[in-house]
Amino acid sequence: MAAVVIGGVGVDAARHVRTGAQWPLAALPLLFAGHTLVEAFVWWGLRGDVSGRVQTVATVLYLIFAFLVLPVYVPVTVLVLEHVPRHRPIEIITLVAGVICAAGLAVALISKPFTARPEGHHIVYHVHLHAGPVIIALYLVSTCGALIVSGRRFLRWFGVFNLAAVALLAWVATEAVTSLWCAWAAVTSMAVAAYLRSAGPADVDYAPQS
Repeated sequence: MAAVVIGGVGVDAARHVRTGAQWPLAALPLLFAGHTLVEAFVWWGLRGDVSGRVQTVATVLYLIFAFLVLPVYVPVTVLVLEHVPRHRPIEIITLVAGVICAAGLAVALISKPFTARPEGHHIVYHVHLHAGPVIIALYLVSTCGALIVSGRRFLRWFGVFNLAAVALLAWVATEAVTSLWCAWAAVTSMAVAAYLRSAGPADVDYAPQS
């Protein structure tokens, strides 16, 4: 049900795209809708409603999007939208951080077993990380920092709220951050749709420099 609602939000966001540069941002709600649907199959597998093989595939797909796609996709989205040349160097740094982070997480997924288990109303994903604190820091730099350093007001606030959300979730349920934060990010898809519907390409604080 949640995936259907988020997918509807994604369709609305896509309908209000005004420039080609907005497409990566507009696609986020649709990507989160797919991500939410994939986690539904993880839930069903844990409950025994689908086969163990289906659950395993769903878990792999869920972690690939959360760990490998998002750390790269978010900085690329910001770079595509950015019109302020002086912001680009630091945004490129966040992209490099995302690529390094995704590479480290890919190694973790390939080299060690990973698990998913239900805990209350969320799923705990356990992955054996090499240099865990470094990977986590790179993940935050790429997924939240890239937004915070943007020249666009909406993206900066989007990054601040996402960073606050992940900090709160880590405090409440450290092991469940992967599942809960992705659920939060899906909810914020409504903010993306609202931004594209109202502000459009004009939401930038600084004039481009030649």
